[in-house]
Amino acid sequence: MFSRFSLIRRSLTGAVLGLSALLLLSAASPAGDEPAGRDIFDHAAHKAAKSVTRIALIADTDPHGPRGNHEFVAAAVYLARTINAEYPKAYAAVFTKQKWPKDLKHADAIVVLMNHGGSSVNPAVKEAMERGAGFMAIHYGVEVNKGDQGENYLKWLGGYFEPYWSVNPWWTPEFKEIPKHETTRGVKPFSVNDEWYYHMRFVEGMKGVKPILTALPPLKTVGWKEGQKPSSHGGNPDVFKAVSAGEAQVMAWAYDRPDKGRGFGFTGLHKHDNLANDSVRTLLLNATAWVAKLPVPEAGVPSKTLTRDDLEKLIDDGKLAVKRRGI
Repeated sequence: MFSRFSLIRRSLTGAVLGLSALLLLSAASPAGDEPAGRDIFDHAAHKAAKSVTRIALIADTDPHGPRGNHEFVAAAVYLARTINAEYPKAYAAVFTKQKWPKDLKHADAIVVLMNHGGSSVNPAVKEAMERGAGFMAIHYGVEVNKGDQGENYLKWLGGYFEPYWSVNPWWTPEFKEIPKHETTRGVKPFSVNDEWYYHMRFVEGMKGVKPILTALPPLKTVGWKEGQKPSSHGGNPDVFKAVSAGEAQVMAWAYDRPDKGRGFGFTGLHKHDNLANDSVRTLLLNATAWVAKLPVPEAGVPSKTLTRDDLEKLIDDGKLAVKRRGI
């Protein structure tokens, strides 16, 4: 028979072991159930990781309308988690524009999701681009000013939103034909309402640019008429002429750069809800992998359709990470 002392000792030992296991689980899941090996908010571990393809996703935390609009941190969290889950030899981490990473020497690819592309003149980004790192910009992240900013984006991305040339209307394009490309694997024709930018400024002759999403906008999306002054985002004579002539407009594109690096621009995703669209989500995942030169499966990077609860949790996880992890 066990003595009373033995029973007490066994009980205390069990309690200590249970508490230790609980603490280990908590340490492995500080915000959003991140695996301890590839914590998407552990920037030091991301930088120190060896023999993996490292992707830095930089997202803006500034609000842009009510919840569900410009949820860039939430989207970055989703892309990073999914890439890490599907690619054992990749490590994607999430940074914020507000605490911009000062050193991106380790990055094999950079993905920006933000309000206006300040990345175009950021020293750390420029250094990474000079090494041939991949570059991807989503929604407002494709917009920069004409001049040095625009010239850098033409080199890295192949195109950009140029104020007084491009427009940013809300509309529902029908992407009826999806071209064959690594980024379009698993992507089917689709149509979603969003703030789809178009009439982008591209490199001369679109050399190296592969249009991925194209459609003809209705003329009412231009917002400019003869005699009116051009608007920085609403319309101008050039875009009016192009749409009037029936010229299809490009809203997502892949770019094979002369330096052998890769770029990808995607003008949608103002609405966080659009991540629930299987084709939108697959295209964004494929493109993230592609710019980092990861192999894209024949059926596209796998993912499950996101529910309303999934979408809301991503927003909450992003906000929790900013608050608790100080990203």
